[in-house]
Amino acid sequence: MMKKLNLVSLFLLVQLFAINSHAALFDDKEARKKILEIEATMTSQHQATQNELANLKKSQQALEQRVIAIEAITKGQVLGDMQNHIDTLNQEIARLKGELEEANHHIEATQQRQKDLYGDTDARLRKLEGGDTAAATTTAPDATAAAPAATATPNKNTQEYQLLELANGLSREAKHKDAYNAYDKFLKDYPDSALTPEAKYGLGYTQFALKNYKSAIITQQKVIDLHPDSPKVPDAMLNKANSQIQLGQVANAKKTLRDLIAKFPESEVTPTAQRRLKALEAIK
Repeated sequence: MMKKLNLVSLFLLVQLFAINSHAALFDDKEARKKILEIEATMTSQHQATQNELANLKKSQQALEQRVIAIEAITKGQVLGDMQNHIDTLNQEIARLKGELEEANHHIEATQQRQKDLYGDTDARLRKLEGGDTAAATTTAPDATAAAPAATATPNKNTQEYQLLELANGLSREAKHKDAYNAYDKFLKDYPDSALTPEAKYGLGYTQFALKNYKSAIITQQKVIDLHPDSPKVPDAMLNKANSQIQLGQVANAKKTLRDLIAKFPESEVTPTAQRRLKALEAIK
């Protein structure tokens, strides 16, 4: 549009110049009239051009304002969406934190109830069994199952025998952590020894004394399964039952004790197993 207007103006100027140059060919009146017509046309064209420029400028300003408004709306929506998302995440975090605190509270309460149950079971067993034997120790109800004693072997001067004797001595002195390490070393150094059943029983006994009841059950079960002919099997079964009692597995403990009494009626630990079973059955 601007280019077209400029061409028209240029054309009119050329015409005006031509008329002025040849003004002598016309009379003054006619020349002035022609000049006035051309000037009027030029003025009209100029005004039209100015009006067009003004309209274009207004249109440009209106577009700029619309763009600014759209950008403001867009930015506001994005920020609003982000804020809403952040608020939602904060609410979710708060909810999860509350659930976690509640879960921790339940876990602590459950653990305390288990401790109370184990303590109550042990106390009631001691009371029901009676006698000095059942109350001989404050660390475990396994006092009736004697701490491991060394088994006779053909040669007592070997390092193998002396290491087991050291472990048994530590266990009898209630140095259970040191005894555990000694038994563990023996089993690693002499895995095929004839004394392995006794060492495994000793290891399980120290695990019980250290209150690692689940590990004690696993270790004593190995004595029962892998060395069924060993004289330590009845002791292992009694220690296993005592570990089950400490874990609140009363039904399992009863079964273990019944199996011990049935399989080894003449064992030295059978009377203890009978008293322990009777006490368990008396607990409701």
